[in-house]
Amino acid sequence: MSGALERVRAAYARIAQVDRPEVWIDLRPQEDTEAEAAAIDARIGAGERLPLAGTVFAVKGNIDVAGLPTTAGCPSYAYRPEADAPVVARLRAAGSVVLGTTNLDQFATGLVGTRSPYGAVRNAVDPAYVSGGSSSGSAVAVALGIADFALGTDTAGSGRVPAAFNGIVGLKPTPGLVPTEGVVPACASLDCVTVFARTLPDAEQALSLMAAPAEPAAAPPRSPGPWRIAIPDARQLGELDKGWAEAFEEAAVRLADAGAALLPVDLEPFTEAAAMLYEGAFVAERYAAVGAFVDRHVGSPDLDPTVAGIISRARDVPAHLLYADRERLAALRSRALASLGDADALLLPTAPGHPSLAEVAADPLGANARLGRFTNSTNLFGLAAVAVPAGEVAGLPFGVMLIGPAFTDERLARIADLLTSPPLRVAVVGAHLSGQPLNGQLLARGGRLLRTTTTAPVYRLYALDTAPPKPGLVRSCEGGTAIEAEVWLLPAEGLGSLLAALPRPMALGSVELADGSFVPGFLCEPEALNGAREITAYGGWRAALAGGPSPHPSRREDTGAS
Repeated sequence: MSGALERVRAAYARIAQVDRPEVWIDLRPQEDTEAEAAAIDARIGAGERLPLAGTVFAVKGNIDVAGLPTTAGCPSYAYRPEADAPVVARLRAAGSVVLGTTNLDQFATGLVGTRSPYGAVRNAVDPAYVSGGSSSGSAVAVALGIADFALGTDTAGSGRVPAAFNGIVGLKPTPGLVPTEGVVPACASLDCVTVFARTLPDAEQALSLMAAPAEPAAAPPRSPGPWRIAIPDARQLGELDKGWAEAFEEAAVRLADAGAALLPVDLEPFTEAAAMLYEGAFVAERYAAVGAFVDRHVGSPDLDPTVAGIISRARDVPAHLLYADRERLAALRSRALASLGDADALLLPTAPGHPSLAEVAADPLGANARLGRFTNSTNLFGLAAVAVPAGEVAGLPFGVMLIGPAFTDERLARIADLLTSPPLRVAVVGAHLSGQPLNGQLLARGGRLLRTTTTAPVYRLYALDTAPPKPGLVRSCEGGTAIEAEVWLLPAEGLGSLLAALPRPMALGSVELADGSFVPGFLCEPEALNGAREITAYGGWRAALAGGPSPHPSRREDTGAS
């Protein structure tokens, strides 16, 4: 049995095992998905390249999937699309198999995952808590291991809050990067199709395929140096659930330990704009999307009363208020971007807390409104975001998000890597030292100087004929000495890209330091030393560059060291 067919069968077995029927609105018949998977396996066997072959995905119920009704969480609203939404079509063309459409807060109006006639979607970790909405079913399908990734939408945080509550990754692209055709709108000018996955690479791969073949926009340029992360003062975060402030601080410290520079930021324009999404005139766009339908079906058991009330009240928003709010929003956006300055990202808790199902039932509007404190402003400001797990609090997932300028989606993912993957140490002794010509290669990859030290006294150093000039470090059985070294912290991805660009005769090896520890470091291939001048006696590259006579002129220069 080959990859795609085996994966489909495993997905349906997992669906039966977890017994969470509220996750789904419509599941495709297993025989249909198996036939599709078998065809994919045959294409792979014939030599075709399908990057997503062997994966399965789920689709939020307000996104068109050919052959299944699009309900937007309301049975009487359902229609049968003739074709897949472009985002779905692109993923299927890459070899992934759609399992079905998932439950959601009706008409994508909510952040709790309980506003649906198909039932409240329970949290994947603790069923007594909400899953987060509106993309509730998609997030839980991924968190439970049913789907490899899933599509959601995000207008006010629906692609991020469920990710945080279920311990997975949520990518919310820059508005406009991914097409929204074939999506029932919540607020058409703000909606984004998002991706849930258990890992960043899986989410990024899906997003890259969804965005193709549109020409990607360039990210704003940045000056070299460590990642610059804006962190608000704890007092501006407002009330958080018990233990969440400490968890957020730990995430910030983890970024700093990985080499990021932490900068202050004024969070007020972000939270002011967040309140405008529902309390101001922008909610009128929700009425423009489905208001006429809601008006025709007042009192229908299909309509969630909380959602219907929000949409119906938006009908009476006066036009002058919309124009006033647009002017106010422009001013807030200018303040927010000015406050961010040259920061690469803003770090925030994804939500201020995680309510139980009982708490949401007791206060459906208040509990939901609280959850959007940090997410509501992102699309209003036209920004990109990624939500990632950042530990646990009281046995439940805790998540943070990184928000950045438009079209910095890839940059945000690289910063998020610092939270999901521990940084690596690397020892440098030559042109990568602080102030030397190649040091910028470390800084541009998020490198941070950990300490200055020396190697163990078992190395010899040679001046190589390269541009720019650099030394070659080799371990020696005799005649070695301690060589000045710096130890840098680099994210794994940064070290990988540095090694990919490393020219011969340099190579990565294990360097012994003065304290007896071993770290990866730049060594030199022995054959490159023929004719090279030994500079071991200087005890380091910087001292050798300073010139003057060798501090140990009697030492023998031998290019045959190994």
